[in-house]
Amino acid sequence: MITIKTDPTADELQALGVADWPIWTKEVSRFDWTYETEETCYVLEGTVTVTPEGAEPVTIHAGDLVTFPKGMHCIWDISAPIRKHYRFD
Repeated sequence: MITIKTDPTADELQALGVADWPIWTKEVSRFDWTYETEETCYVLEGTVTVTPEGAEPVTIHAGDLVTFPKGMHCIWDISAPIRKHYRFD
């Protein structure tokens, strides 16, 4: 299950060390993805709708702190270019 925390506080982001995580960017596009490990990300810019296999789509926006579970197969449909910090666990 995808978990989303909208607009986490600066203290929450600092406690996680988000500013030290790498940044990933991607243009408007659509692609399949499988999570080999759990990923946590903080979206800085953009909008994406992620549709997990066999589940309802989830739309993610700038300001969202998101966790994707290990083993999830999904389709990413980026409608506004994405820029995010990310960490694989």
